[in-house]
Amino acid sequence: MMDFARVQKELQECSKDIEGSGIRVTPKTDATLARLVGTIPGPIGTPYEGGTFQIDINLPDGYPFEPPKMQFATKVWHPNISSQSGAICLDILKDQWSPALTLKTALLSVQALLSAPQPDDPQDAVVAQQYLKDYQTFVGTARYWTESFAKISSLGVEEKVQKLVEMGFPEALVRGTLESVGGDENLALEKLCSG
Repeated sequence: MMDFARVQKELQECSKDIEGSGIRVTPKTDATLARLVGTIPGPIGTPYEGGTFQIDINLPDGYPFEPPKMQFATKVWHPNISSQSGAICLDILKDQWSPALTLKTALLSVQALLSAPQPDDPQDAVVAQQYLKDYQTFVGTARYWTESFAKISSLGVEEKVQKLVEMGFPEALVRGTLESVGGDENLALEKLCSG
């Protein structure tokens, strides 16, 4: 049986330090404390800087003796996070979980993972290969995904073209692809990546 008093206490602890840590945890609905949403800021000095990342948190009945199930709701380009599903490869969310850990410490660990990828133990093999073999392209792609998915902005066509060209795609191809998808930069990126 889940310890609801502990979950409520953890939520209060998180809300006390939002200004300092930027980490927030809120219930997904008012009906239950088993489904939560965590929010973490992208770490400074990383391609994720300036982004705000949402993480779906599902607490099992055995919490805190079983780890919370966390996955990114915000798309992120990272070797240890699935670019498709948002699944996170992090030991404390699996076999290294301890009841002494909290939702906040788990989210701090996820934030630390953004700063220090572990490409030798990947969740997303494609991203890990890019990280290991073409680091500059990895950084450019991670920044682009942060700008596209973790920031609220409405870019003009020229900014979209420039971002895609900076990722290494030829300008003429970028302009044609953007035009063919009605200016949707996410669809354009998928089309460019799939060749």
